[in-house]
Amino acid sequence: MTATLKYRDVPNDAIKLMHFPYSLEDRARIWYEKEPPNSILTWEDLVNKFVNQFFPPSKTTHLKNEISRFTQRFDEPFSEAWDRFKELLRACPHHGFSELTQIDTFYNGLTEQDRDSLNAASG
Repeated sequence: MTATLKYRDVPNDAIKLMHFPYSLEDRARIWYEKEPPNSILTWEDLVNKFVNQFFPPSKTTHLKNEISRFTQRFDEPFSEAWDRFKELLRACPHHGFSELTQIDTFYNGLTEQDRDSLNAASG
C-alpha cells in the first residue's frame, strides 16, 4: 500500500509509520495503543518492538526450526505441501532465510517422487 503513496520529501518509512495503526486488530491494536507516546520514532523501532512483543526468542526459534525441518507428509499432494510450507514462512515473517535457502529447504523436504517430478518439469 505504501508503494502507491508517494509524497515529495516524505520518506516511505514515515508513510508506513502513519498507516501502521490502521492495519492492527485485537491484541496487536491493544499493544500498540498501550505504547507510550513518542516511544516509536522510526520504522525500525516499530519492527523491533512488534517482533519482541509477538515473537519472543523461544517462539522465533521454534518457528524457524519448523521451517528448517519441513518435510512433505505421507500422501500429501505437492500443492498442499507447498501451501503448508508457505504458511510456515508467513507464521514467522522475520525468519531471515534467503530465497535460495527457502527453495532449497522446500525442495529437500519433498518426497523423492515429487523431487523427480519437479526435476523433470524443469528440464
